[in-house]
Amino acid sequence: MNVSLTPELERFVDEKVQHGLYTSASEVVRDGLRLLNERDQERNAKLDALRTAVAHGLAEVEQGKGVPGKAAFSTVRARRKQMQEPGT
Repeated sequence: MNVSLTPELERFVDEKVQHGLYTSASEVVRDGLRLLNERDQERNAKLDALRTAVAHGLAEVEQGKGVPGKAAFSTVRARRKQMQEPGT
């Protein structure tokens, strides 16, 4: 497999090798691909968790366990304000 890099990425890879962090450009690329794969897996896991939470919430609404919109937004605003306060 041949891969073309932009001049900036090629310099980046060369610097990693020159600084002794990697022994070859292939190692740099493999490590970068491993990190990309990990990031994709984490993103997919977060999306799956979000989909599960949405499905759970929709099921609760169908069971009449919903919260009126004004009350929900009031709670969200209060939590947001609390998170923005120093020392919390």
